[in-house]
Amino acid sequence: MSYEAEISRSNPSMFLFLIDQSGSMDEKFAGGSTRKDQAVADAINRLLQNLVIKCAKSDGVRDYYHVGVIGYGAKVGAAFGGELADKPLVPISKIADAPVEIEERTKKVEDGAGGLVDQKVRFPIWFKPLAFGGTPMVEALTQARRIVDDWMRVHPNGFPPIIINITDGESSDGDPVSAAATLRDLHGADGAALLFNVHLSSLGGGTFEFPHSESELPDKFAKQLFQMSSPLPPHLLDVAQKEGYKVSEGARGFVFNADIVAVIKFLDIGTRPSNLR
Repeated sequence: MSYEAEISRSNPSMFLFLIDQSGSMDEKFAGGSTRKDQAVADAINRLLQNLVIKCAKSDGVRDYYHVGVIGYGAKVGAAFGGELADKPLVPISKIADAPVEIEERTKKVEDGAGGLVDQKVRFPIWFKPLAFGGTPMVEALTQARRIVDDWMRVHPNGFPPIIINITDGESSDGDPVSAAATLRDLHGADGAALLFNVHLSSLGGGTFEFPHSESELPDKFAKQLFQMSSPLPPHLLDVAQKEGYKVSEGARGFVFNADIVAVIKFLDIGTRPSNLR
């Protein structure tokens, strides 16, 4: 295990998001008022915006990352909209240039006198919510393996790809554990591809964040997702510790029974670069 490669325009890394778009994603988070599909779409769009900002320099948006979103529900495939539709993976500069639309939203900001006021902000949209069909996770992982394998052949020395799977239910097309293992087996010079998993909560109950063992997980599905997940590499283990998580060596990139706050924190930690230049 290495995970020390410098990330640059000549040696980029990649993120691939696998998003459950099954019919149950139109349900609300436990104790919340927001549908899971909408909340996840907002989180992914906000993350894409932050990646664009992170890569923006005086000469433009630099292609430190290639990014893709694969949706799986009634069908499995690239889930960007607009000009990027049907593209499974694109450089971050192309994402910067091609939002589907830009919404005007409001957020609370400090008014300088101890209070909060509403401020209008521009919110670019690349990925829209969808909830229909089953949960063909095996096919999503299989497509992810092809995309990651092709990318690693072109960028064998890059920081290993990070794949984040966000789901609220069990796979409807077979056991995903072996498909996940095949994806994690892909190696470059700097280490193996990293697969992280997030389970979304509908019923509430205990949340498990970055566990190092499956012994206390509540059911077969939780243990399955744990088995599918990669251990956190050293730099992400350090990030999680600094964010206040009680994690130890062997902790995996896995959150079970997450609400949207946990999803956002997980995405932030999971996409922190180790060595960006």
